[in-house]
Amino acid sequence: MTETPLIGDFSPVPDSGLSGARIGVITFPGTLDDRDASRAVRIAGGTAVSLWHGDHDLKGVDAVVIPGGFSYGDYLRAGAISRFAPLMEQVVDASKGGLPVLGICNGFQVLTEAHLLPGSMIKNNHLHFLCRDQKLRVENSNTAWTSQYAAGSEIVVPLKNQDGQYVADEKTLDELEGEGRVVFRYVDVNPNGSRRDIAGISNAAGNVVGLMPHPEHAVEAGFGPDSSAFGEVELGGGTDGLGIFTSVLKKIVAGAK
Repeated sequence: MTETPLIGDFSPVPDSGLSGARIGVITFPGTLDDRDASRAVRIAGGTAVSLWHGDHDLKGVDAVVIPGGFSYGDYLRAGAISRFAPLMEQVVDASKGGLPVLGICNGFQVLTEAHLLPGSMIKNNHLHFLCRDQKLRVENSNTAWTSQYAAGSEIVVPLKNQDGQYVADEKTLDELEGEGRVVFRYVDVNPNGSRRDIAGISNAAGNVVGLMPHPEHAVEAGFGPDSSAFGEVELGGGTDGLGIFTSVLKKIVAGAK
């Protein structure tokens, strides 16, 4: 797919050496951010592969992104119906073999419903839909999706959710903390009441990561947050989310050598 050029030369230059990495992006009925996630993959330098929820074949992709939206209208519970999609059976099996899987927002909810990640998502504690630029701290830089960040660094990416409050029992929360599986944490403000300010977690192997904020909306200068935790202050200049996608692409390419 040919990208429409922007006015001015603001976008990151993709690393052509990463184009061999194929990242599948799943679409469910009600998915909203599949095209944004695919664009983020391409901007990072990879090849985006569209996957349909009803398929039984992952098309040989090297990693999978489950994007945000309101799959099946969030009926029953957010992500509860998508968990039973035929393609999710393939994702669950492949993830156990080490396939990198990223769930963003509704995708995070799907991962908890599929029991690839512990805990659950409930309504925001203020019971309102929320949309804002959110500061996060990268707590774990050793996952398949965070290696391009330094542990403890702070990033700014958009957040938009209604069912974004992460909850789990104290034993599970203690295990996540003790095993270093809290990947992202909210900074300055907890926007939805998530336990221990948790914004994203991983499985024990670090190949499956879920986060509530949207890194795919902070990959392109001129279209991202107006400020960046990396010190930039520029209208729409924030591209802090790009490292999520370059991390997995570089892991895949390095593993193929």
